[in-house]
Amino acid sequence: MSVEHVAAIQIAVGNSTITGIYEQPLGDINMLIDASADQVRQIDWLAPHYATAEGELVGNIQSFLVHHEGTTILVDTCVGNDKEVTVVEGWNNLHSPYPERLREQVTPDKVDYVLCTHLHVDHVGWQTRWDGTNWQVMFPNARHIFSRREFDHWRALLDDPTQLDRDPSNHRDALLQSFEHTQRRVFTQSIQPVVDAELVDLVDPPYDVVPGVRMLPTPGHTPGHISVEIVSEGRRAIVTGDMFHHPYQLARPDNVAVPDSDSVQALASRRALLTELVGTDTLLVGTHFAEPWAGVVVADGDTYRFEAPS
Repeated sequence: MSVEHVAAIQIAVGNSTITGIYEQPLGDINMLIDASADQVRQIDWLAPHYATAEGELVGNIQSFLVHHEGTTILVDTCVGNDKEVTVVEGWNNLHSPYPERLREQVTPDKVDYVLCTHLHVDHVGWQTRWDGTNWQVMFPNARHIFSRREFDHWRALLDDPTQLDRDPSNHRDALLQSFEHTQRRVFTQSIQPVVDAELVDLVDPPYDVVPGVRMLPTPGHTPGHISVEIVSEGRRAIVTGDMFHHPYQLARPDNVAVPDSDSVQALASRRALLTELVGTDTLLVGTHFAEPWAGVVVADGDTYRFEAPS
């Protein structure tokens, strides 16, 4: 899959910065349930940045590099190159220039912390790289901080493959089964090598990584899903993870994603954050949002809209 270069975009949060490190287009946003082209076109503010004129949703797979009070933190690490990913064809055996884009901002050995909002395939891939023989740790000096509940969930899936038994005649079950088989390989390729290198810390959010950077529990998409709060000089931003897959879910918070492990809990997490942020200057930073991926939550009748700062 060819991936065109996208220049890094950076925003300020007080004295801190958040820089997007692009890997590839998300591509399969039709994972959102009940987001037809007609429904998308009804939300006029989505175009042109977040949807095409034809009503096709667009988004990114990307990391966010946070420079905060002398600390360098990478939030989520995309799909990664050379990974065996069967659930989405375009993610399999990827050859992306992501490492070069990252090095334009920081060398991997200068990253202090790697945070994963959750441990899905498109959020953990660049924790390791293939050297031709083995999977090597990409960020050798970084503590990799995972939600304990999230880690234990996927570890249990690896230990007990019977959890993967689903009805192959059901489209959603078949997709989830393919996804979960991919997740088993993901754990082996992208997570276990970091564990073996003794670079993993398991924590119980809410958890302060450093003063001003906190992991917040936002379960639903996965059992241990977290979002990341950055606070500096009275300004605040929250990196969502997959609590939101797309700005469409601000206008339609009830819309769920096929991979959500608990759609009721995911909706509760989403609505709680929207209620907290609406009308404030806190930046919502959408992990899978296309550019501009940072904006504020604004009331729009009985729902919400996403507005990027002018």
